[in-house]
Amino acid sequence: MQALSHTAFEQLVANAQSVEEDSYGPKVYLFDNGDYLKLFRRKRLLSSALLTPYSVRFWRNAERLQRLGIPTVTPLELFRLPNAGWTAVRYRALAGTTLKSVYAQEQGMDSALLEQLAGFFRNLHRKGVYFRSMHLGNIVLTPNGTLGLIDIADLTLQSRALSHNKARRNLAHFERYLKHNGLIAGFPFNALCEKVLAP
Repeated sequence: MQALSHTAFEQLVANAQSVEEDSYGPKVYLFDNGDYLKLFRRKRLLSSALLTPYSVRFWRNAERLQRLGIPTVTPLELFRLPNAGWTAVRYRALAGTTLKSVYAQEQGMDSALLEQLAGFFRNLHRKGVYFRSMHLGNIVLTPNGTLGLIDIADLTLQSRALSHNKARRNLAHFERYLKHNGLIAGFPFNALCEKVLAP
């Protein structure tokens, strides 16, 4: 992990565009060549992120997903930022369109895409992937028609397939996103669950 001074960080993002911010300032920068820089802040003084920063988890999860044949981002560089508890990862985005954009554009989800999404969930669960941030904005439909994952810092992988109960909990995270964004009424969530959890 490369340590950056304040000056070096300012030079790094001088020509980059801030594309996501929170109360602390920019969270994600976009460079002219299409690369992204995602900033991670350790939220508590004592936490697991002290030993393994979220940027490192992001990097490792990307490598693990790629080994499993699941499309995702390509990590390029890790940085320790001058502010205490802050790190960052530079990565190449996964080409494609988020299902959030597809759903909004199509004003719904057709049966073929729903079947593909259910198959994607089943594949992830079979490969031991548990993703708390699983939602339409973090699933990408790639140009070759496959589905992949982005924003993967809080994803965990286990050595065996998810249990039925854990698969249900993963779907519950997805359901909470739909409810929070006012999409649950129009989204075929029950049909998705039936397809994902079918024996």
